[in-house]
Amino acid sequence: MRDEDTRYEAVRSRDARFDGEFFFAVETTGIYCRPSCPAVTPKRRNVRFFSTAAAAQGSGFRACRRCRPDAVPGSADWNVRADVVGRAVRLIGDGIVDREGVAGLAARLGYSARQVQRQLTAELGAGPVALARAQRAHTARVLLQTTDLPITEIAFASGFASVRQFNDTIRAVYALTPSELRTAAPGGRGARRSTPGAGIPLRLAHRGPYQSGPAFDLLAREQVAGVEEVSGPPGRRVLKRTLRLPYGTGIVAVEERTSTVRAGIAAHPGGWLDARLHLTDPRDLTTAVQRLRRLFDLDADPYAVDERLGADPRLAPLVAARPGLRSPGAADPAEFAIRALVGRTEAERLVLRYGKALDVPCGSLTHLFPEPAVLAEAEPHGTLGALAAALADGVVRLDPGADRDDAERALLALPGMDPAVVASIRVRALGDPDVAPPGADVPDGWRPWRSYAVRHLCAEEELESV
Repeated sequence: MRDEDTRYEAVRSRDARFDGEFFFAVETTGIYCRPSCPAVTPKRRNVRFFSTAAAAQGSGFRACRRCRPDAVPGSADWNVRADVVGRAVRLIGDGIVDREGVAGLAARLGYSARQVQRQLTAELGAGPVALARAQRAHTARVLLQTTDLPITEIAFASGFASVRQFNDTIRAVYALTPSELRTAAPGGRGARRSTPGAGIPLRLAHRGPYQSGPAFDLLAREQVAGVEEVSGPPGRRVLKRTLRLPYGTGIVAVEERTSTVRAGIAAHPGGWLDARLHLTDPRDLTTAVQRLRRLFDLDADPYAVDERLGADPRLAPLVAARPGLRSPGAADPAEFAIRALVGRTEAERLVLRYGKALDVPCGSLTHLFPEPAVLAEAEPHGTLGALAAALADGVVRLDPGADRDDAERALLALPGMDPAVVASIRVRALGDPDVAPPGADVPDGWRPWRSYAVRHLCAEEELESV
């Protein structure tokens, strides 16, 4: 979709498959939109295309109030790409620029700040500051329209350095003041917004069909008491779990959403999962949302995955039965790595013995999973001790900007580490869409979606075992 004429055809047909993959702006109105915007299609000569919302904003365009292009799923490119640009975008999404600045981002990538700026601008039309600014604006809009937090608190919770910077950005992006943007929330001035104690309601958008059942099945089988809980009947389940975040802690509840629409590209423009976040510090909103998106694999491109895997005779019936099957990730990569190593029963023991107790328990949720540094000191021996120490010391990096090959080599170098566990960590903690477990019959023809192919095979085996 890099050819502009092809992109214009997607806009003309309002093709939701490409929401988040690119944006278009109309020079006569000064507005930028997602490809599926329902407004009248502009003339080709008045349209400009951008790879990111930040690039459109940087060129002076404001977000469309009708299609809300800032709320689209992220580009699936960042799930696949392992180069410095892909790693940088994942880190920016996790809030690194807000917390550590461009210098911190560059240090994590192993490049100079100038090199990172040049590569991001060349490929995306926007540098790290502009990308972070667009993300802050979206976070601010969510808080303004869903909570009753004071506007001044929202400014700093969104990552802005000053109220003036916050006001200027909101006006530039939305052509409204923060107060006007709050009033323009769906439902208008009388719309009910949550108080901080009630949590922040969210809609976590995805593109195309989404098989929530298999995702919740997997998370239910893996749940660790005290940290997670999956409750309710199939089709209406709720995942609740605790989160350790940069500024504090969080508790999230995500609802299973079962689609009743028939399979097929035209019938699946996209949808969302409903969630509610309780945060001790609202500055963690952006990071928490991104971690949930990775956990549920919401930025995937199911059309590309299903097209490739559905062409294989062995997988075709599985893809037809489960269009849009996702490859879930992890809410906390270090936590998942330890759990993958020790198993569920041992993980529950570690939580009870070393996990930090919540100040106020929420039902069965009582603890945060223990930090690697705590485990490295408390249980320093064996493979668990080696893994915990490597995670705590940074010898093994599993953050969104980690190099997947480097991480795999570091993991395999630990004494007693099982290659199958490493493969699982690469799929779930590092979000690699193309992993073949050791010894599995996973042909190269399924690249670059072998992780999804394995999920199809596993889902079929689980169904047959019921």
